Amino acid sequence: MQERVLKVLEFTKIKEHLLEHVSSSLGKEKAISLKPLTNLEEVMKAQEETDEAVKVLRLKGNVPLSGIFDIRPHIKRAVIGGMLSPQELTQVGSTIHASRQMRRFIEDLTEEEIEIPILAQLSLEMIPLVELHEAIRMAIDENGEVLDSASDALRTLRNQLRTRESRVREKLESMIRSSNAQKMLSDAIITIRNDRFVIPVKQEYRGHYGGIIHDQSSSGQTLFIEPQTIVQLNNELQGIRVKEQQEIERILIELSAQVGEYHAELDVIVKVLSDLDFMFAKARYGKKIKATKPKMNDEGRISLFKARHPLISADEVVPNDIMLGKNYSTIVITGPNTGGKTVTLKTVGLCTLMAQSGLQIPALDGSEMAVFGSVFADIGDEQSIEQSLSTFSSHMVNIVDILNHVSYDSLVLFDELGAGTDPGEGAALAISILDEVYKCGARVIATTHYPELKAYGYNREGVMNASVEFDVETLSPTYRLLMGVPGRSNAFEISKRLGLKEAVIDTARTHVSADSNQVENMIASLEESKRQAEVERDEANELLKQAEKLHKDLQKQVMEYYEQKDELEEKAKEKASDIIESAKKEAEQIIKELRKLRIEKQAEVKEHELIDARKRLEDATPILSKKKKKNVQNTQKHSFQPGDEVKVLTFGQVGSLIKKSADKEWHVQIGILKMKVSEEDMEFIKSPKAVETKPVATVKGKDFHVKLELDLRGERFEDALSRVEKYIDDALLAGYPRVSIIHGKGTGALRQGVQEYLKNHRSVKNFRFGDAGEGGTGITVVELK
Repeated sequence: MQERVLKVLEFTKIKEHLLEHVSSSLGKEKAISLKPLTNLEEVMKAQEETDEAVKVLRLKGNVPLSGIFDIRPHIKRAVIGGMLSPQELTQVGSTIHASRQMRRFIEDLTEEEIEIPILAQLSLEMIPLVELHEAIRMAIDENGEVLDSASDALRTLRNQLRTRESRVREKLESMIRSSNAQKMLSDAIITIRNDRFVIPVKQEYRGHYGGIIHDQSSSGQTLFIEPQTIVQLNNELQGIRVKEQQEIERILIELSAQVGEYHAELDVIVKVLSDLDFMFAKARYGKKIKATKPKMNDEGRISLFKARHPLISADEVVPNDIMLGKNYSTIVITGPNTGGKTVTLKTVGLCTLMAQSGLQIPALDGSEMAVFGSVFADIGDEQSIEQSLSTFSSHMVNIVDILNHVSYDSLVLFDELGAGTDPGEGAALAISILDEVYKCGARVIATTHYPELKAYGYNREGVMNASVEFDVETLSPTYRLLMGVPGRSNAFEISKRLGLKEAVIDTARTHVSADSNQVENMIASLEESKRQAEVERDEANELLKQAEKLHKDLQKQVMEYYEQKDELEEKAKEKASDIIESAKKEAEQIIKELRKLRIEKQAEVKEHELIDARKRLEDATPILSKKKKKNVQNTQKHSFQPGDEVKVLTFGQVGSLIKKSADKEWHVQIGILKMKVSEEDMEFIKSPKAVETKPVATVKGKDFHVKLELDLRGERFEDALSRVEKYIDDALLAGYPRVSIIHGKGTGALRQGVQEYLKNHRSVKNFRFGDAGEGGTGITVVELK
């Protein structure tokens, strides 16, 4: 991509806003160097990375990315044997700690079965380096100070230092508390000069204490003297300090050597943290501008729904639908100045650059963007005083460069094409330039004032006219883009609204050709027709939504009816089975008593009589049937006719006969449902005197019940997929718009197998995991076409 184009389309400002969301200098470096990619696979991967980061932010709200530093210079110096400072080692330790926190955070997400494969893979690349982190943490504190615990030798030396300092202070304090001290000292304090303890002595008493003079006040009246009695103690202190410094250097060199040993692992940590910081910066910026992930293609198709310019305030920007590359490859936008034509150009250009950079775009979900090999833009006033070029000349320099480099995979944006010169010649040039770019197969959006280009879209296949709407009543643009409608001049209407005399306007109309008037009237008619079509479309959409809601409610009621019916049948069977079992037990008890009676009382009860009694009890046991008995008598006696009122025995519902089908079954209307029923399953009720035949609403259905969910838990993999295949077919026949498949969480193999099958099923529109209240990742909700 040309740097000039990135600047003209204000992509540099997008990067400036992105910089506000980075957490470290590593992320800042990546944001500054961000450029659009031109390979579809690379763009899709960048979009997936951003989408995963967006998912994590949506679920968790924040990410532990603090404490990250650019430690690459420290690593290089450690590799060649250099000694790192305590502050540099602290930064190394902090960065390792941040990597461990981030790895633990991502591992927790994967344990919750949140699908983040890219983040999971990145976290695995980071080696924890626990030993190095602990070594640095035990030796240096957060402020970069080497701790006593860094080594036993350092702890001993510092204990000695504290002991010696205490003795020196005691001696000096006894001096400054003496009776003569008030007279000889400028102030009764102990201070330090050149790392040695001293006291402030007045100039005239310099010889009283002896020792060494280290400094004097600016007036020369006070001397900072190290008394002779503590010189030796200070010397001992100084010696211990030298040893302390040597021990600190030894510790730092040892830690630096460890950093050098792990240079490869640290380089990976820096790279991964840089990538993660950048990914979440993109996600946070996308959240700020309410962006969505676009579908990507390399076929030049752009479908933007309610797209907004990302640099215009959300309170002011007007969203627009913009389509390009499917039925037409060129859009010519006409309309008044300050109407939003240039904003439309920049919106398309910026959304393209953002999408190809892995950024989400400010448009509704479902928008689609193309990956272009190059983006060209000729926008704005390009007048160059330095090169002595007029506005027209500067534009032509840019256009010549575009024509020399444009290809089939280019997006070209022309603002006021052909402007700045004679209108006739400018319009002719604009048409010729558009034809030349069109021949290359590039995607083009051009804005213009020339009326000749309004006809261009009607005379060329693959070219679409568009305009920005202008409200004559308020004399202001609405900034709405009207696809398929060229812009028209509103000069006469505006002049009239501003008070110009009607006579002057009428005279002006006579100077306009009949063809121009006809074109203007046609455009006005198109605008009115488009507005009316939009109103009717909105009304139709509203009616469609209501109808779909009603249809879903009815389906839900039918499903609830079937489920309740099955439940009642099951309860009835269980109750009947309990009664039968109880009867059998009672019969067995009676038989036992009879036998006992025969043995004890010598009653005349024969064994074969007992057997006959048991047989009669068993014969008396009712046999349960899943289906109700048909009322054969009624169906045989009556000859059914259209309009008859009948009872469908299977469902226990009353309906009316519509017509008899070729397979000798009847179409029966039950409420809003229409179904096919055999004569054996119907009971005649009555025939109406007169039947008015009216169209009836139909609902897809089957003559058997299909549940709204399929439970695969405990199934083998092959058996489960076989059941899924049959269930989807049954659900389609039943006309269900949405079903649920319960596969459980487990190892995830069954879930993955089910979703792989759904991906390739031609009748599956979409699928997703269940919400928290639906079963989460243990259930897949499937939308059917």
